[in-house]
Amino acid sequence: MERKETVTLTNMCMIYDSKGNVLVQDRVNKKWSGMTFPGGHVEKGESFIDSVIREVKEETGLTVSDLRICGIKQWMDDDSRYIVLCYKTNKFEGELCSSEEGEMRWIKLDELLGMHLASGMKHTLRLFLEDGSNEHVCYMENGEAVNIVI
Repeated sequence: MERKETVTLTNMCMIYDSKGNVLVQDRVNKKWSGMTFPGGHVEKGESFIDSVIREVKEETGLTVSDLRICGIKQWMDDDSRYIVLCYKTNKFEGELCSSEEGEMRWIKLDELLGMHLASGMKHTLRLFLEDGSNEHVCYMENGEAVNIVI
């Protein structure tokens, strides 16, 4: 049995404030559009925390700190695995801006589920919001996406 596989490492960060708001990104990418949290790829040799700080800064203009890992999302795509390390924080500074990835805006957390979410985000949200959930596994079965949150 082969023990090595190709893996793509990424991150996502839920930034929230004391007023019940979360920072969302309305992604414009046609392959994965809709509301989500900022994040992106981990670069070769980069620590996971450093990658979150960098990606959030690039996409929002904010500098985050006191990051807490709250779960992992993963899915298999042909011969590779895609892993998203999910973090959250309420510690940030700077001036909010948007990027080419999509428009950034603050919304009430309870409004998020009523919005057009990026694919799988409804399930991934459980990692950020439920203490007992820590892994979101996605795979295709008979042409349909299957989402399991453990």
